[in-house]
Amino acid sequence: MYDPRNEHDACGVGFVATLTGEANHALVEQALTVLRNLEHRGATGSEPDSGDGAGILLQVPDAFLREVTDFDLPEAGSYAVGTAFLPAEESAHAVSVIETIAADEGLTLLGWREVPVAPGLLGATARATMPAFRQLFVADGTSTGVALDRKAFLLRKRAEREAGVYFPSLSARTLVYKGMLTTGQLEPFFPDLSDRRFATAIALVHSRFSTNTFPSWPLAHPYRFVAHNGEINTVQGNRNWMKARESLLASDLFGAGRLERTFPLCTPDASDSASFDEVLELLHLGGRSLPHSVLMMVPEA
Repeated sequence: MYDPRNEHDACGVGFVATLTGEANHALVEQALTVLRNLEHRGATGSEPDSGDGAGILLQVPDAFLREVTDFDLPEAGSYAVGTAFLPAEESAHAVSVIETIAADEGLTLLGWREVPVAPGLLGATARATMPAFRQLFVADGTSTGVALDRKAFLLRKRAEREAGVYFPSLSARTLVYKGMLTTGQLEPFFPDLSDRRFATAIALVHSRFSTNTFPSWPLAHPYRFVAHNGEINTVQGNRNWMKARESLLASDLFGAGRLERTFPLCTPDASDSASFDEVLELLHLGGRSLPHSVLMMVPEA
């Protein structure tokens, strides 16, 4: 009988960065070229214009965002931004729930931005399941960088649980554009990526070949920290162990009693890579360096 645990994927991953750390739009273009050249590592279903998934992770493009928003933004690094995958119908209710959660987590709503998209490029399946795209901007007036990301993490996880809204990212440092797209569709679908004001010093791209889970908008890569090939044969055991550890998890960095609101840590029905990313994110935001966290996730042979 069919068992999805016996399937494996063969995704394509690429990474581009400047040696100087100086952000520019040319790097965005280079990363998108890398992505298009990874088309052979992705896949489609019966419709050639409904992709298994494609995406890109970049630095928050502060200068660009200041020009395309109609509200004031604080200093770069002191606000978090992320694109919400809102329900196509009744998105107003989801927005209201998210704003309530943000206030409860001590975050100030700076504003929402409608993300320009080109749905006419999509095949019937991708278009039928396409969410509404709005970027959320929040801050707390004092936190920056990873400290602000911890608060954004609590907001994002609760939004997923309580409002059913997925955020590819919600961070003061990085921004993800992704979806149920082919590698060639990502840039024209999200016109932001073609805007020459959009600059980054790093970019991570991914072309998905969906086998151990079916294609969907949230399961495209990159996630918040990784773009991955899957093939995690021990994933169910790893998830079970993380579930068992939840009662022991604690961190003063998140605030008393707040971490528990994000459980279950591993989202049910997510892919193996998504679960990996969720645990890696917690280890990093819990106070460890990213290299330390990765070595905990991938121990030496």
